[in-house]
Amino acid sequence: MDAAFTTEQSEIRRTLGGLLSKGVPTGPPGRGGGHFTADAGPGYDPALWARLAGGPGLPGLALDERYGGAGCGTTELALAFEEIGRALVPLPLFATSALAAPLITALGTEPQRSALLPRIADGSLTAALCVPGAALATALALTRGDPDGAWAGGGRAGGVQARPDGRGGWRLYGEAEQVLDGHSAGLLLVAAHTGGFTRGRTLLFLVRCRDGRGGDGRGGDGRRRDTGGRDADGGAADGPQAGGREARGGDTGGREARREDTGGREARGLRRTRWTALDDTRPQARVQLRDTPAELLGDDPGADVPAALAATGRTAAALLAAEAAGAASAALDRTVEHVKGREQFGRPIGSFQAVKHRLADLYVCVQAARSAAYYAAWDPREGVLALAQCLEALRTVAGEAIQLHGGIGFTWEHDAHLYFKRAASDELLFGPVHRLRAHAAEAVGLFTPADRLDPAGPAERLGPAERPGSAGSEDPDDSADPRAPADAGPAVPARGSRTGPGTAPGPAPGSREAAGV
Repeated sequence: MDAAFTTEQSEIRRTLGGLLSKGVPTGPPGRGGGHFTADAGPGYDPALWARLAGGPGLPGLALDERYGGAGCGTTELALAFEEIGRALVPLPLFATSALAAPLITALGTEPQRSALLPRIADGSLTAALCVPGAALATALALTRGDPDGAWAGGGRAGGVQARPDGRGGWRLYGEAEQVLDGHSAGLLLVAAHTGGFTRGRTLLFLVRCRDGRGGDGRGGDGRRRDTGGRDADGGAADGPQAGGREARGGDTGGREARREDTGGREARGLRRTRWTALDDTRPQARVQLRDTPAELLGDDPGADVPAALAATGRTAAALLAAEAAGAASAALDRTVEHVKGREQFGRPIGSFQAVKHRLADLYVCVQAARSAAYYAAWDPREGVLALAQCLEALRTVAGEAIQLHGGIGFTWEHDAHLYFKRAASDELLFGPVHRLRAHAAEAVGLFTPADRLDPAGPAERLGPAERPGSAGSEDPDDSADPRAPADAGPAVPARGSRTGPGTAPGPAPGSREAAGV
């Protein structure tokens, strides 16, 4: 295969790199002295989002051309995420284009796709995926598999529950705790449990709501704004609005950040609250649903939603890996520039051998992570393993960057802490690293139980009737040692024994060698 990037892919990277490097400060809005602050508005710069949507068409990069997209693939989107990771600017791109848009494309009806995807492609509509509790990594099948969708609330209570309203619609009850960009999205994709306790299943529902900029996600009907900051039934709306302020301290104790509503109409029974998150560049929100009207995504109540979420999770993992690789590369570049200019004892500290060795190790770590991210972009099935390696690389590089920056590395005024917080936050949301690797190993059968392996041949799965010593075996000599404990693993053939390293095992029972042939 040809691993080189095409001219179009290189141009996407160059264009985005130029747009994100010109006058765009690292971190949340407001760090560059603009009128936005980390406590106000939707959590990102709407003007920057409009430029990225109108120029390179970033939100619709991987959408089909008939829906207004560019018709590119995962590789092009991964290159865009790498540049966003380098700049570390908050954008609703991951929640909208990596999670919501693929699910709408895979499960939505043609009228739903025609109504929603063009607005996502032109940047006028942002979306967020809501899963109950803190089960985002489980729902996307990143850390463990759950084909039954029990994380959505597999009982009579808990999670998010859905019931028909008797008029062709649905009503949702429950809450989701960690919704990426959920406070500002104009469209929510809610994973809910329906069908009762014995015949329950997980489905996805659409909740059209007002976005964080004062607009709404309802398409052409365009409901008017309510200047009183209340929903259609008079309920208070806690969603953030442009110009709103975070209520720190007081009765909240600084744990959550509530916003003042300056206009717009929320869906009935919907309450959204932006959290004070560890990483301000990836905003999170709590979404509460109280008899909220919703629309089923698609027209098949028996759709395999967990499988669609797992497929989306593989691609999302590849994109997150590219983003983490870009952030690690930027953190290393900033550190190299610092040690080249910072002098100690009359010479740059980068000239000391100890510093050189540490930077060389970090360079190898970043390049290995970048290679893994590029491979996952080509084959998203390897996205989970690539994400584990890239998150580990980002954590390592960000920690070393703080150390090598010395006294200014841990201060709020310097940007080094932003990369460290991104690494820690992503591990909390999508990891941790050891669980990502463990789930990937289980998926390929690396941890196959010993009693399912053939001791006389290659490691392969055997049925109960084929295992040595089983009741269904036809060989009279195929019996287990009665002195062996019950958990001793596979049975040892009568004419064979467990041998140490370098010793060939005895002939397998029933083989030509055992019969003397």
